[in-house]
Amino acid sequence: MPEGDCTKHLIPPHAKAPDPVTEAEVEALVRGICFKTGPPRFTGVELEWLVHEPGLAHLPVPTARLEAAYAALRALPLHASVTVEPGGQLELSSLPAASLTECVSAMRADLGLVRDALLPHRLTLSGLGADPWRPPSRILREPRYDALESCLDRGGPAGRRMMCSTASVQICLDAGYEEPGPLGYARRWRLAHLLGPVLVAAFANSPLQEGRPTGWRSTRQAVWAGIEPGRSGAPPLEGEPRETWTRHALDAPVMCVKRPPGEGPWSAPDGLTFRSWARSGVPRPPTRDDLDYHLTTLFPPVRPRGHLELRMVDAQPGEDGWIVPLAVTSALFDDPEAAETAYRAVKPLAEREGPPGSPAAPHSPLWLDAARHGMADTELRDAAAVCFAAAVDALPRMGADASVRDAVATYADRYVARGRCPADDLLDGLGDAHGHQETTGKDARR
Repeated sequence: MPEGDCTKHLIPPHAKAPDPVTEAEVEALVRGICFKTGPPRFTGVELEWLVHEPGLAHLPVPTARLEAAYAALRALPLHASVTVEPGGQLELSSLPAASLTECVSAMRADLGLVRDALLPHRLTLSGLGADPWRPPSRILREPRYDALESCLDRGGPAGRRMMCSTASVQICLDAGYEEPGPLGYARRWRLAHLLGPVLVAAFANSPLQEGRPTGWRSTRQAVWAGIEPGRSGAPPLEGEPRETWTRHALDAPVMCVKRPPGEGPWSAPDGLTFRSWARSGVPRPPTRDDLDYHLTTLFPPVRPRGHLELRMVDAQPGEDGWIVPLAVTSALFDDPEAAETAYRAVKPLAEREGPPGSPAAPHSPLWLDAARHGMADTELRDAAAVCFAAAVDALPRMGADASVRDAVATYADRYVARGRCPADDLLDGLGDAHGHQETTGKDARR
């Protein structure tokens, strides 16, 4: 979702307007900031949660009650920042941590404080990739969300569900070295896109919508695939990453042109790209602030923000379920031996992405198969087995504590080895009430 409070960037009365940026300046800026290279040292995680009354997940929570609870959370001495998504989902964003262990410890402590603070408000957190019961309903009324909703509505209903009904585990890792090799930024960029569907399948946890099976193990990922590619899609995987991302960002549609209060809604002409905006200067010349904001309105499954944001993992069940995708992904990127093993395991999956010019992630056949079938897809299951084994081996080398190592090993045994994902547990719990037919254990690819 968009990050930061964009209202703080509005120009106060009588202030000098910022200088506009040219197309050449924009290209240089994006190319210079998208990958900040150096030794991989930091790890971060952003956790989104559905919020509801205990035992009443199917009922909406009154907005005033949510606002009171969130005001209490903002007064807590947390390491993480607290933000609220348009539908009332709660997000905790960690600070960059010097190790996986440090990241896990800080977030665990913050989540304990948050859960305790929600108790007096009769609220609890649920880790699900998409709300299985409640239809999308926006509680935040701000110009940026009005603009986002209007923009996404042009492509159909998926945008509103993305804004109001989905939740994820987002993993943030350093871009990597400038030089080639397992920890080089170009390799890590490619690994992120090929490992992405394996992570989608292994951690799929959103098979229901309004109480019924959707036919997808990750309905959340299906929702993202329903948003127009210019906003939710990845750039072509082939080519130099800085160049492909810069072209993609400049040729992506502008979500809105910000305006001061009282000067009308934040809107943009349909089809206006940032490149065409920089060339024409209409409806006003864009500034560096407009570029910074534009980059936060692009939602590909892997987003370069200097570091890499991996955005494809569904929110996970249980109080500590989020630790497993964080630990597995960190191990596969930051341990050189595990990174090489993972890359060899996922590299053959590129054949299922289609020929050059085919739709990119998350709209490609491989990503759609991962979202629909989860671990029932034999090729994804086989790749996941290799990757989890590599992560299990790497975590002791990374100094991960016993609880993290045990959580990953237990998950591998419970799900990956059996060709299952958390979505299958939800479907099993639903039983035969809706005529669900299991495909787990078979190659369900179509």
